[in-house]
This record gives sequence, C-alpha cells and structure tokens, in this order.
Amino acid sequence: MTLAWTYLVIAGLLEVAWALGLKASQGFTRPLPSVLTVLAMVASFYLLAQAMRVLAVGTAYAIWVGIGAVGTVLLGMLIYGDSASPLRLVSLVLILAGLVGLKLAG
Repeated sequence: MTLAWTYLVIAGLLEVAWALGLKASQGFTRPLPSVLTVLAMVASFYLLAQAMRVLAVGTAYAIWVGIGAVGTVLLGMLIYGDSASPLRLVSLVLILAGLVGLKLAG
C-alpha cells in the first residue's frame, strides 16, 4: 500500500513536470523540451496505473490531478509570474484540503 502511494505522488509530480514542459516545448516546436515532456507523460501515466492496481480509482485519480494542478499553479506563479491573487491562493488551499480528505477517507 505504501508503495502505491509513493508511485502516486511521483506520478503527480511528473504531471507537474509535463504540464510545465508543454509550455516550454512551445507547442512541441522545441525538440528537447518536447521529448522530455512526452517522457514525463509516459512515466506519469505508468506510475498512476501502477498505483491504481492497489488504490481506489477515484481517490488515485483525484490525488494525481490535485498534485498536478496545485504544483503547476504554484510553479506557474514562481517561474512564469502567473497571478498569486488571494482568491487563487485560497482556492489552492481548498484543493489541498480536499486531497487530505480523500487520503483520510480512503
């Protein structure tokens, strides 16, 4: 069970990597970022699939998406200067609270 959660967290972090990679690849027009993005996608999906062998599909998918969404928004703020408005920050806290709730309920 612990290994499944480890796979899931790594898969979520790889989702952040490929989401940011999509921007860096500039529509898959830059070769190196494009290749790294696709590799991160494949690895992320593979680890998600491995985690789902043990974890409930709804919980695993929601946690994977949540890690990806929160991580991408935070790094978008830090790297690309995306808005860090109070409403966006409160929304991120709410997503995190939902993820914790799913983990505790599962």
